[in-house]
Amino acid sequence: MTVAQAPSIDWTAVRADFPVLTREVHGKPLIYFDSANTGQKPAAVIEAVDDFYRHHNANVSRAVHALGSEATEAYEGARAKLARFLNVRVEELVLCSGTTFAINLVAYSWALPRLRPGDAIVLTRMEHHANIVPWQLVAQRTGATIKVAEIDERGQLDLNQLYALLTPEVKLLALTHVSNVLGTVNPVREICREARKRGIATLVDGSQAAPHRPLDIAAIGCDFYAITGHKMSGPTGTGALWARREHLDAMPPFIGGGEMIKEVRFEGTVFADGPRKFEAGTPNIAGFVGLGAAVDYLSALGMAHIDAHEQALLAYANEALSQVPGLRIFGQAQEKAAVISFLVEGAHAHDLATLLDLEGVAIRSGHHCAHPLMQHFGVPATCRASLAFYNTHDEIDAFVAALNKVRKLLA
Repeated sequence: MTVAQAPSIDWTAVRADFPVLTREVHGKPLIYFDSANTGQKPAAVIEAVDDFYRHHNANVSRAVHALGSEATEAYEGARAKLARFLNVRVEELVLCSGTTFAINLVAYSWALPRLRPGDAIVLTRMEHHANIVPWQLVAQRTGATIKVAEIDERGQLDLNQLYALLTPEVKLLALTHVSNVLGTVNPVREICREARKRGIATLVDGSQAAPHRPLDIAAIGCDFYAITGHKMSGPTGTGALWARREHLDAMPPFIGGGEMIKEVRFEGTVFADGPRKFEAGTPNIAGFVGLGAAVDYLSALGMAHIDAHEQALLAYANEALSQVPGLRIFGQAQEKAAVISFLVEGAHAHDLATLLDLEGVAIRSGHHCAHPLMQHFGVPATCRASLAFYNTHDEIDAFVAALNKVRKLLA
């Protein structure tokens, strides 16, 4: 799919759907290049949250009155929309606060009861801390070990080395679908197939994939897939874990409380089935209503169209940045999302980002919750410009002009 094949989409009109993009920062038009951190919200999402609180606010699954029924219908409707978006069964989708919670749920409810001394977990060099630290905590408690799959000079997984690590003691392979630092798109379908041949469970961190490319979790063939709603132009504090039904049935609850039970007696509790066993307490109802609206919005545009448009923006940005003296880009994978991590010779990442902010350009600087990846490249931090479908070629031109300006100031 190319942008030329999607002539009906007016990307200028799409951009106008995002109120925050009209504001100024330090007297300059905002150029928001930090969508890998959080996606901006279209008016449809903002209005859906506002409408819920104004007209339908009630708790879910607890009341038979009209507002309670409306709230439950909206909340479960969001679950159904998200299931269709991911091509999974609704009864296998746990709604939660995001990828971090989802991975911890798998760590404590699936891995902790199963792992023993001598078992191993395989991670990759490019993982976000959210897909490292929970496994370290579980390994410490179980006596399991962690093995690391490395990357090549382009920021791609060394698949031969990865597959060599998948030895009989490995019980789980956890990896990102798209790197939040390098933009590398991992061949998760092939990797999960190889793991499955060896009887190894797989967890895929889809935080950076779900907002930018078509997803078919059923086709990927993993055991667990985690997403974060706020990166998909939805509200913060939303996300989901998809898990195979046999895993959900076998896993004990992670958090106990209301709504995750069938019956409670002091002698013991009978837990609810499926995803509700893991959804204790009052959820972020309005947030999921907003996430449902975000899914509607993304689906109306078409994820293939979004992917193609962002690839065109990435190609344009790469060409423009290649003209900046002393600029080094980290990650040049053959298949890559619209994420550009970079440094400019002689300038610290934080200084670059601070001065760019004064020019109205919002980028991220730091380790991006990926210390092991920074260590691999021998740098303490990088700058990261992450693009989304609401960005423009003109913004890229203004960003590069601002970058050249601040580069000279720091020289």
